[in-house]
Order: sequence, then structure tokens, then C-alpha cells
Amino acid sequence: MSAEPQAGILGDVPPAGRHLTFDLRSGADAKSALRSLRDMVPASSIVGLGPSLLRALGADVPGLRVFPALAGNGVQIPSTQNALWVFIREQSVSECFDIARDIQAALGPDFVLDEEVGTFVYRGGHDLSGYEDGTENPRGDRARETAIVPSGPLAGSSFAALQRWLHDLPRFATYQQLERDHLIGRSLETNDELPDAPVSAHVQRSAQESYDPPAFMLRRSMPWSEGGKHGLYFLAFGVDLDRYERVLRRMAGLDDGVVDGLFTFTRPLTGGYYWCPPVDGGKLALPI
Repeated sequence: MSAEPQAGILGDVPPAGRHLTFDLRSGADAKSALRSLRDMVPASSIVGLGPSLLRALGADVPGLRVFPALAGNGVQIPSTQNALWVFIREQSVSECFDIARDIQAALGPDFVLDEEVGTFVYRGGHDLSGYEDGTENPRGDRARETAIVPSGPLAGSSFAALQRWLHDLPRFATYQQLERDHLIGRSLETNDELPDAPVSAHVQRSAQESYDPPAFMLRRSMPWSEGGKHGLYFLAFGVDLDRYERVLRRMAGLDDGVVDGLFTFTRPLTGGYYWCPPVDGGKLALPI
């Protein structure tokens, strides 16, 4: 039976989501805990394994590495790499909450929950800044080509890049509308790219087709809001991590000294890379 990607990777952004990141307790029985997770995690959820967990399992996934901490011109991009990530994708917050509790119980004391963040759809697919998110996402066959490893020992799997961004929405609100459009590189009213956008505009910095080779990714980001703080839980899938890293470095100004306009009102709090194993016979093909 051929391996298939986890269904949630190519599925649409869900009405409600919940991201769980775990660290592995030293000396833990990781294999036993992952068997329990494999047997109960819903098919709609996405599971990603970090480098430290794979090493503990004695497995090697070429191309997977620890998320890089980067320092640009006045900007910091942190690395908060965890061992395990689970993205719960459901129709309601209630379902996400219940499944999160079940997953924690299945993993037991061997995995320590580091962060749990609920996500939601805002205005039909917009960022909390008001701008539409994921405008140029690949679709259909192109989405699969972008996100899923097509052949070889990793066939059916995918690599995920995660960052939780914190927005300063009060500061963003002080900008005139044209200033906001120039930070993003799109018109809020029409969502069209601005031909006269500055080189620091986010669209200019992150245009996936402008890289050599192109840095196409499948994005599945969603807003989050907790404790009076708000932002975007960025999530992108690809056949490798190099493409994401190239975009991140350019955004930080490490290529040409030009920092992405996004950093004037938002900053990343977390950063992690994960390998999302395929599904075989209806179950996650975990290296256990």
C-alpha cells in the first residue's frame, strides 16, 4: 500500500484549530507514547516530529533541522524548536479542546506540553490586520506538488515551518491607510498588488516566484488571540525547508539590508521545523 500525506495538509483551513507543542522528557519511552498517539489522533489533525524526537527514535530524516535563530537589522527571529507538534483541525473550539485533552492523556508523562494555542478564521480568511491571507496559495495538483514529497524514502511526507507572530494592532491602527497598504504591498480595498509598493513591502520581500529556484509553499496560517494579545500562527508546508529559510532571511534583511515592513507592527515569538510523516494503512507511518 502506497503512503499518502496526512489529509489535513492539503485540506482547507478549518473553522477552528489548536496547536500543541511538546518537549520530550529525558529518558522517556517515546516509542510507546507515540504508539498511543498514533492509535487515537483524528485523521483531520496533523502531526509533526522535530529533530530531537527523531534522534531519540533512532531515525534520520534528511533535510530536517532545528529552526534557525536569525538577527537582522533591528529584528530578532527566535528559535523555539520543540520535539513534537500537533495541529488539531476541527469544526468547533469544543472539539479542539476535547481532542487536545485526549492527546495529552495519550502521550502521558513522556511528553511535556510547552504551548497550547487556539486559532480561528477571521472574516472569511483575513489576518487580524484586515488583509487577506494566503492570496497566492497554490491549489489542486499544484498544492500537492508544492507540499508533498513525491518519491523516494520520504514519499508522501511533508516539511512544516511554524512561527507564532505577535501583532501590535494599536500601533498598526495609527498608520494612514496608504501606509498600511505600503507595508503589506497590497490594497486593503481590492487585495490587488500595488505596482508602486516600496521594496520593503511584505509582498515584495516574500514573492515566492522571485527566488531562484522559486520558493513556493502551501500556507495554512490562522489568527490567534489570547490574554489580550493577538497575532498570526504562521504555518507553511513544503517538500523541503530551504525555500522557507530563503524567504525568512530576505524578510530579515540578511540578503540586501532591506527589512520586511511587517516588522514595524509584528514580530515572531516562536519558530520550529517539523517533519510530517505519511499515512499508511490509515495510520501515521511513524518510525517506531
